[in-house]
Amino acid sequence: MNQITITVDGKKCTGPEGATILNIARLNGIEIPSLCYNGLVKTYGACGVCVVESESSPKLLRSCSTEAVDGAVYHTDTERVKKARRIAFELIMSDHEGDCLPPCMLRCPANSNCQAYIKQIALGNNKEATKIVKETNPLPASIGRVCPHPCEKDCRRQHVDEPLSIAFLKYFAADKDLFSEDRYKPEVARDTGKRVGIIGGGPAGLTAAYFLRLKGHDVTVCDMMPHMGGMLRYGIPEYRLPKEGILQKEIDAIEELGVMMINNYKIGRDISFDDFRKNFDAVVIAIGAWTPSSIGCKGEELPGVYGGIDFLRGVIEGNAPAIGKNVAIVGGGNTAMDACRTAVRLGAENVYVIYRRTEAEMPAEKVEIEEAREEGVQFKFLTNPAEIIAGEDGRVKQMKLQVMELGEPDDSGRRKPVPVEGKFEILELDSVISAIGQRVDPKGMDGVELNKRGIIAADESSFRTNLPNVFAVGDATNRGASIAIEAIGEGQKAAKVIDSFLRGREVPYSMPFVSKRDPKDIDFSQWESYPRAKMPARDASVRKGDFLEVNKGFDPDDAVKEALRCLECGCHDYKDCELIHFAQLEPVLHPERFAGEKHPCFTEQKLVCIERNQGKCISCNLCVRICDEEVGKGVLGLVGRGFTTVIKPEFNDQKVLEFCKDCKKCAENCPTGALKILG
Repeated sequence: MNQITITVDGKKCTGPEGATILNIARLNGIEIPSLCYNGLVKTYGACGVCVVESESSPKLLRSCSTEAVDGAVYHTDTERVKKARRIAFELIMSDHEGDCLPPCMLRCPANSNCQAYIKQIALGNNKEATKIVKETNPLPASIGRVCPHPCEKDCRRQHVDEPLSIAFLKYFAADKDLFSEDRYKPEVARDTGKRVGIIGGGPAGLTAAYFLRLKGHDVTVCDMMPHMGGMLRYGIPEYRLPKEGILQKEIDAIEELGVMMINNYKIGRDISFDDFRKNFDAVVIAIGAWTPSSIGCKGEELPGVYGGIDFLRGVIEGNAPAIGKNVAIVGGGNTAMDACRTAVRLGAENVYVIYRRTEAEMPAEKVEIEEAREEGVQFKFLTNPAEIIAGEDGRVKQMKLQVMELGEPDDSGRRKPVPVEGKFEILELDSVISAIGQRVDPKGMDGVELNKRGIIAADESSFRTNLPNVFAVGDATNRGASIAIEAIGEGQKAAKVIDSFLRGREVPYSMPFVSKRDPKDIDFSQWESYPRAKMPARDASVRKGDFLEVNKGFDPDDAVKEALRCLECGCHDYKDCELIHFAQLEPVLHPERFAGEKHPCFTEQKLVCIERNQGKCISCNLCVRICDEEVGKGVLGLVGRGFTTVIKPEFNDQKVLEFCKDCKKCAENCPTGALKILG
């Protein structure tokens, strides 16, 4: 066969005479997007994403159906081409009714694939479940215990009955793997010769270390504290997260990968920041936020007033302060709950939580509030410290509380608490614990730019600071202190950027484009209601007298039953979906600008072993053409006219139905998740 030569994007390409532009480009290693062509059937030109521009034609050409001309010059990336291709994808996606990824995964700051690991738990594969979790989070047993699980707030199961117990399922599977003789251990890539220094061994620093080590880099983590773990170790009580039994085991697993860990080592004291930087190709600042925020009232400097983080750290280190019998904790978050429940365990008889809003506005987890109440904690809502009053010995004796009421909503959407003029209460106290937030202390990080709040300024997509090879993640940056899974998410995402930086190209992190369904468009009546599994816990009368773990963990049967409640919202074909693969190569898409009436959406299983989801169908008709041209059966066909046309099967012969059970070629060649092989 005669050969011809064309030029595609400046590259000389040869191919057989009569071949299409698309085929010759692919033969020469150039990928042109296409959804309706795969080489098995005749060209169709339906999707419109394969367009190219020819220097000898005024029109854009569909490369899958246009025969290449010898000597012609084609371009796949001109402005005309990119605009036409982007519009084609936006039109397709505007009519696409499906979730690429489950909403729980999208809500998780670390983008943990909750659906995938929950499915493995349902199948009894706890090691595989842990492997999936560790693709985004190296500390699943620890995080599963303490995470306020934002993922569960978007769990679609809540529209049927209650959200899945996602965090506790993670904790279950991770524990099973952690204590097995055959623990999951990820593979470390070949050494790159690049060195990374990480300042801070909390969740952000440990996560960055884990993923950078897996990429083959030499990683050293240094931390000012005696042990690694950051706030997971020093800010969360033992009764919620056992340090030696759980956290240390997970840290050991990171160290076993070859990560060097150095404790009792503080930048600015043991070495200057400049000298530390000279030892590494890249540096990651992950120092956290260790300074308690002030209450902002008269008397907060008195003996007997403690910062929440300082108080919790002292207890964990074995240096619990003498707090007396009457203790007030100021704040409404999880740190406040940790502090009040810790005070109970230290022997305080009257423990009060002072919160200026109502219980409905408290950011603390409901289960933490409920368990604190069970342990005897008293809540004083709509009150705020006006003054801390000293006794004759100069220590805390009383707190004057300003009574509050709720006014108009503030920027957070919560109603703003305002003082009730002239109305106060007096509490008799021995100590006060402030748990209203934490601040960053950047001392020692010489030359690093800070924002107006005194927090390290880092680009939110590249995690770069103002210094050339210095990155920053976690509580020490931009927005300040947040939950541990946020720090883990930043550590993981930063590791990808730093890896690309070390390899000579910097690719900032960006969230990939995905298709999402609106829950209002889903009929949830198709699922039966099953109650959420309740985490078994030790009785309050016993647990409040010690620091042993409160939760007992799921037993295997309960974990499997809970995992089986998952609705599996995310697409089964996401990793292999050609539609989303090519769509994510485009700049930001805005399919909403073409929002309107959609094709009829339904799911059927008439193909016996294949489920058809018409909502995910893009009308490329590959399945129809393959069944007709390649297989010779013609089971599938187009039904209707115009916009409402759909694909449906027709079985007039039992023999054809039996053949269909074993063929499956339509599903194997579908470029989206519209066809799913069952079983």
